[in-house]
Amino acid sequence: MKLAISGKGGVGKTTIASALIKVFAAKRSAVYAIDADPDACLASGIGIPDQEAQSIKPVVDMRDLIRSKSGGGAFYVLNPKLDDAVEEYCYRHGNVWFLRMGDVKKGGSECYCRENTFLHALISSLLLDKGEVVVMDMGAGIEHLTRGTAKGVDMMLVVVEPTKNSINTAHRVQEMAGDLGIKNVKIIANKIASEKQKQFIAKSFPDGDVLGFIPFNDILWANTMESPDKVESGRELLDQIENVCQKIEKEVGDLRRD
Repeated sequence: MKLAISGKGGVGKTTIASALIKVFAAKRSAVYAIDADPDACLASGIGIPDQEAQSIKPVVDMRDLIRSKSGGGAFYVLNPKLDDAVEEYCYRHGNVWFLRMGDVKKGGSECYCRENTFLHALISSLLLDKGEVVVMDMGAGIEHLTRGTAKGVDMMLVVVEPTKNSINTAHRVQEMAGDLGIKNVKIIANKIASEKQKQFIAKSFPDGDVLGFIPFNDILWANTMESPDKVESGRELLDQIENVCQKIEKEVGDLRRD
């Protein structure tokens, strides 16, 4: 099962992605956690200590491995086969296999075509070939969808908060995801502090699109001031996400049977 998490910056996208990973990891033998956000906060969110998280090298910067797979000369393989060596690029944290993808390079004095091609091949290997759960924390906003890095996912989850800008971003993500052929796009409402806010989001999407309403949580805000190896996600959040995970598994299962 392959999931991509999207949403406007500041809505709590990485917090939700981290909670999903923890819930799935509690009942699965392997969960692949991909940090595809250049801001790179997912490692801390899943509990990797700061010092270790900072030392994890982005996949896109693993030049030697990239050249060994794609070729070392002026010409390189456009679709290198990587499924037999994905673990080479992972950091193991319990039964979570973590990958920090690194930003897709743009412009400048050196060509990064080889690295970008390899990066997309690795994502495709995970999203299309792996039988385990894959959770990909995408960059904020909608720019990542123009690169096609979300192709092959079973479900796109868009995290929203009760603001018009967040809702508008979610609608654009839904539209662009549809253009990429992603038919299953669902919403997770975060930071809900009142019934009015809940109804505002519920009315902004068709029935059945919102998988869960996550209450605003002071404990989570307090935890952002602590080292990730010293705190745990609030039990209330994980309980709420457990319900969301059950809905995700049912939705994906129903889609595959159709």
